Amino acid sequence: MTMERWVRLIAGSFILVSLVLARLVSWHFLWFTAFVGANLFQSALTRWCLMEDILAKFGMKRTAAAAPTATKDAAAET
Repeated sequence: MTMERWVRLIAGSFILVSLVLARLVSWHFLWFTAFVGANLFQSALTRWCLMEDILAKFGMKRTAAAAPTATKDAAAET
């Protein structure tokens, strides 16, 4: 899975968890939802995302390895 997909998965999970916590515990958890949304907005404008840096420090590669395509395999056989 690519880093972009991991970031989307984590951000979506944070938002859903904070909404549940806001409903069950305290409405103050909505501040966390706003924080995640603001970071997504900021990363779209600046092309920098803190979560990508954190994942990179844990060893996640920024791009996925390209899978071989059928045309490359067919060219190699000839």
